[in-house]
Amino acid sequence: MVRFLLAALLVCAAPAARAQQLAADAETRWVPFTLTAANHLRFDMTIDGKPAVALLDTGLNYSVVSRDFARRARLATGEKGPAQGVALGGSVAVEWAATRSVAFGALTRTGGRVAVIELPRLLANASTQADVLVGTDLLSAHALDIDFAQRRFRLLPSGRMPFAGTRVPLSIQRSSGLYLTEAVLGRRRIAPLLVDTGDGSALNISRATWRQANVRTAGVTSTIAFGAGGVVEAGLAVSDAMRLGGRPTGPIEVRIEADGGFGRQVRVVGRIGTGLLMRHRVLLDPQAGQMVLQPVDAPPPLPLRSTSGLLLGYDRARLRVLHVMAGSPSAKAGWKADDLICAVDGAPVALTPEGGIDVRWGTGTPGRVVRLSLCDGTERRLTLARFY
Repeated sequence: MVRFLLAALLVCAAPAARAQQLAADAETRWVPFTLTAANHLRFDMTIDGKPAVALLDTGLNYSVVSRDFARRARLATGEKGPAQGVALGGSVAVEWAATRSVAFGALTRTGGRVAVIELPRLLANASTQADVLVGTDLLSAHALDIDFAQRRFRLLPSGRMPFAGTRVPLSIQRSSGLYLTEAVLGRRRIAPLLVDTGDGSALNISRATWRQANVRTAGVTSTIAFGAGGVVEAGLAVSDAMRLGGRPTGPIEVRIEADGGFGRQVRVVGRIGTGLLMRHRVLLDPQAGQMVLQPVDAPPPLPLRSTSGLLLGYDRARLRVLHVMAGSPSAKAGWKADDLICAVDGAPVALTPEGGIDVRWGTGTPGRVVRLSLCDGTERRLTLARFY
């Protein structure tokens, strides 16, 4: 599955002063969210009284709005010379807009400002689109309680312990305002790790850290993700060698990124995303120096492994090949990025009633033969196989 890293934006400008407070009844102010196909927490909020669709994103050190929302909400951008934000996939232009109020759940902020960027439209999952990415500038002064089982979260005063669980160190990086923790992979401690709710995958680490951990796997293939700055390519493996707070995580996807880039910019060796966090009820309380994890009742599902090697996006009643995974059946059969599929086993490509795309055949039983009709009128047969 293609992941979306709408997070991991380091805005290189000093924040403006703002007044922020929680309601006295914060414990009751749950915010319902939907978990998108890309594992983003999507919820409703308001900016200057205007309704907005938001994603919860601790990989951002400053909350941002799309240029389209800024226009619709009539937010006036300020600085003529835009600052530069450093994002996964490259740099993005950043402007600033003053706000009168920002509100969701128990939180109300008066004054302050938001960054304004061009949020990318992503072919692979229209449900990922949002107006706002809520970053640590709005979250870090409080404890964030995420109840994945009930699809809700709330902000509480720091120091509250609403549930018991495994405690893991959590701190705020002074230079960026981002959340940092640590884990063990194989026999090696890996730190600092960014805790990033805007990253739908489980674990992303640098290539150097992966080599040093020396973890045995069934193989490493390739994948891509979309960052605010563009497409990011990475290696991909499945491993059960990770421990968080001394407890095994079970099998998870590990994405192996090139050394340098965003990780080097913020001086981290990797990121923990919602693909791992969603196996727990999670409390993120950096002011109290802790992340608390309580496993959900149902056992964690095994990571879905592609057996086709095709990473696909929906594009006007067609499936567009976004990436061909290394060593996969599709790579061996000569598939290329931007190939267009109009039908699968004779059925035309269409959105599901929920607005997503059904590509479950891409993780089907090894040995199954799938008929793929290209939009140029040709047909190809692809035999599914396990390759990592």
